[in-house]
Amino acid sequence: MKLVFDIEPVEQARPRATRMGRGIRLYDPKKVSVYKKQLAMMCKFQYKEQPLSGQLIVSLKFYRHIQKSLSKKERELRLTGVHRPIVKPDTDNYIKSTLDGLNGLLWEDDAHIVKLVAEKYYSEHPRIEIEVEELNE
Repeated sequence: MKLVFDIEPVEQARPRATRMGRGIRLYDPKKVSVYKKQLAMMCKFQYKEQPLSGQLIVSLKFYRHIQKSLSKKERELRLTGVHRPIVKPDTDNYIKSTLDGLNGLLWEDDAHIVKLVAEKYYSEHPRIEIEVEELNE
């Protein structure tokens, strides 16, 4: 199954903390929280089945925007995939926020993912492409 989410990928940031009585409550920064909610809404619109629960193989492609202040030559190299993003945010931070945002919707829990492939690209059309395959036992 392949899903495409027309949303700029957002990296998982360090959780914030606040005091609540004697305890401390951790929460996502607003940017991450909004991203996860938008991703969840898009998922509900595209995937109407029960969350997957078996062993899963997941492929993620993160397409991020291209900076505006580039030469035409460099822009073309990025659009064709010759030059790929080697700058922050890190791929693993994109993975964390995206997998968490889809928990309980696309899969019961991201613990069901036994194989994961993730890639970063530049694009004029930021998005996330996800392919999920159930591993038959």
